[in-house]
Amino acid sequence: NQAERWFQALSFAMPDHEDQIALHHGSIDFKEREAIEAGVKTGDVKWVVCTSSLDLGVDFQPVERVVQIGSAKNLARLLQRAGRSAHVPEGTSEVFFLPTNALELLEISAFRRGLAAGAIETRHPREKPYDVLVQHLVTLACGDGFEPQATLKAVKRAIAYQHLTKEEFNWVLEFIEKGGKCLGAYPRYQKVAIEEGAYRVTNTQISRMHRMGIGTITSNQAVRIMYTNRREIGTVEENFISRLKPGDVFFFAGRQLEFFQMKDMVVYVKNTRRQSTVTPTWGGGQLAISDTLSTHLRREVEWVRQSEGWNREVHCIAPILETQQRLSYIPAANELLVECCKTREGQHLYVFPFEGRFVHEGLGFLWGYRFARQQQTTFTISVNDYGFEILAPKAYPFQALFSEEFFSLENLEADIKASLNISELIQRKFRGVAQVAGLVFKGYPGSRKTSSQLQVSSSLLYEVFSKYEPDNLLLKQAEREVLREQLETHRLAETLKRLGRLSVVWQGPKRPSPLAFPLLVERLGTRMSNESLLERIGRLKQQWGKK
Repeated sequence: NQAERWFQALSFAMPDHEDQIALHHGSIDFKEREAIEAGVKTGDVKWVVCTSSLDLGVDFQPVERVVQIGSAKNLARLLQRAGRSAHVPEGTSEVFFLPTNALELLEISAFRRGLAAGAIETRHPREKPYDVLVQHLVTLACGDGFEPQATLKAVKRAIAYQHLTKEEFNWVLEFIEKGGKCLGAYPRYQKVAIEEGAYRVTNTQISRMHRMGIGTITSNQAVRIMYTNRREIGTVEENFISRLKPGDVFFFAGRQLEFFQMKDMVVYVKNTRRQSTVTPTWGGGQLAISDTLSTHLRREVEWVRQSEGWNREVHCIAPILETQQRLSYIPAANELLVECCKTREGQHLYVFPFEGRFVHEGLGFLWGYRFARQQQTTFTISVNDYGFEILAPKAYPFQALFSEEFFSLENLEADIKASLNISELIQRKFRGVAQVAGLVFKGYPGSRKTSSQLQVSSSLLYEVFSKYEPDNLLLKQAEREVLREQLETHRLAETLKRLGRLSVVWQGPKRPSPLAFPLLVERLGTRMSNESLLERIGRLKQQWGKK
């Protein structure tokens, strides 16, 4: 929704150039996206506000400069986006950074040094995604069929399945043939049968339902947006539309639209002159800095300790760095900064590993669990790319309870599962796995199921498998993907090893330092108050000037 907001802001600020500004993202109707791309190629469109929808597979020679709003969080992503400009022989790509907060200038400086050193992220393939294998085998069976041994040999040539065992492959075969241990009584889950030594789909209805569900991209159920004359505009997620009532106005695809009605998973709207800043949101989550960028970011923090050799970005945030040093401390490469301060809210513990949002989320809950094992209380945890905060009641003895055990890898996975509502995370991940594996049917055109109906179907399957077939491979896949991709436990383990080798520097500032300030704002944004968020931030910034 940030692309929608920036497009709206530019349109309001430059009404005379409205015809030369365009908005491009994956939820806008395909024909309209094609028209925008054609306008860029001819030079009629001068500015395009876009998401990653224009990252790959498109080349526009007229593009002179790419403006990156906020940090790209990833060196490879930045290079790809910069390459959209000056796409001609011997052309020099140009990217202009527009940071959304002051500390992002440190990330930009880390980008400079990282790219100069030739650093780039390594892509890691998925490990044995059984849901994709289920879909692939049923797809083969919808055609000429497949012979098991030859297919296993072909599948194992793919990197993701190179370690697939014969037992796992046989489990998948039994699952699509008989429905496994739990679904054997339901004919719709008995998708294939053996005919003349090959597995084939013999039921035309199962074949039809499978073809309509082919794909590996899952998201919340999308609904189409149309004018009352049936002209299509694009798609939004159902959970956004469910909060609207007839007459509400929202901003989408560069237009002010008034919600008229929703029928058969189609939203009917009409243009309006009434202004609104409400924009659709998509459940994509926030990007976290990569492991490669986090390494260079930590080096950047080390370099800012030196009084000379600063680049332009560091000079811009010099006042913030000076305030950080005055109120607290700037850690060296062999140090871990931990701040503990008391406010009217309670006792705050701020920790700054500079490892990225996802790793800090796991660390925050892990340390909270390990603190609570020694002295029980209720914690509030907030995270960003630079560190995490644990908020406890006043006088909670963080420093007295802290020990080397907080860096321990012993029982790490068990502690993570105990510190989080891991079953809820796995159940949410399982919804996507069930869709890809074809366990949940979205419905025929004109009678699509709502997201709540799909959620109930996948939740029921999750409960059945958890209770009666806990070794179900699709269930194991959902758990593995939560631990590896969402919580990044492999990076979390490496981070604990690294932190265990550092000297812990405890600081006790009287108020949150500039590094802690974004964590405080992260939490303030979700709290009700008679002050606006900007007013509260302004008041906190004034306190920095006081010793």
